[in-house]
Amino acid sequence: MKQGNHDFTTVQEITPLSEKDCFYIADRHKTEFTYPIHTHEEFELNFVANASGVKRIVGDSIETIGEYDLVLITGKDLEHVWEQHRCESKKIREITIQFSQNLFFSSLLDKNQFHSIKQMLEKAQKGLSFPMQAIMTVYNMLDKLAGKQGGFYSVVNFLIILYELSLFCDEATVLSSSSFAKIGIHSDSRRVQNVQRYINDNYRDEIRLEQLANLVGMTPTAFSRFFKVRSGKGLSDYIIDIRLGHVTRLLIDSTKSVSEICYECGFNNISNFNRIFKKRKNCSPKEFRENYRKKKLLI
Repeated sequence: MKQGNHDFTTVQEITPLSEKDCFYIADRHKTEFTYPIHTHEEFELNFVANASGVKRIVGDSIETIGEYDLVLITGKDLEHVWEQHRCESKKIREITIQFSQNLFFSSLLDKNQFHSIKQMLEKAQKGLSFPMQAIMTVYNMLDKLAGKQGGFYSVVNFLIILYELSLFCDEATVLSSSSFAKIGIHSDSRRVQNVQRYINDNYRDEIRLEQLANLVGMTPTAFSRFFKVRSGKGLSDYIIDIRLGHVTRLLIDSTKSVSEICYECGFNNISNFNRIFKKRKNCSPKEFRENYRKKKLLI
């Protein structure tokens, strides 16, 4: 069905994961990727092997992967797909594990022993790509889990896989931007939260360093250092990321021109905008939009 000005057809399917199952696992040996871009409510851990040249899209992240790829997605509205692109392999293997967010109740995740898993699940709301060392650590466990019938020990083994991956959380790459993935503000600093909230509410307008420094009662120089230490990112980069997240969402969800979107999202120079976009996304805004010109499934 068409939705407003969207260019996508959204189809709803029944997920294979039942309410009585802890997780669903599919082990596919294939010659190509044909499944369209989609979203679903279930959390997903997806492993791909022998797939060099495949294009992976998670939110507003578009990358060409190597031989191996392992991604965790816990954002229910986060679009994702693996596309054939330049992959010539005919021996692709894909192991997909879907599990409900209800697998972990909050009181369990609050226990010390589950802290790293909780942190990983939170970061994966924007998609989390694991380094090769993590993939090699869990590969044999994934392989064995894919070949087993469901049972209690399968659940235990799956928890071990998640725990082992959580130890690589700091080395894993966050894929999508917060504003694209519609993720709220997370910081242990109230002053950083106030600044992030102000930026999220005013990204369309000019935002000056002095304004933000005054907001938290600091000098511009001190605030600039403080923000980078507490958020892990420079102020200018943070503002650009927020704006680009809204840009990519509008490129997908609207038929507005690139120029309209540029100015609507707080950029005041189209040439500078195009340069920044290409540097961050490795493609032009037009090319990014074309990557999403396909059916979008809700499964």
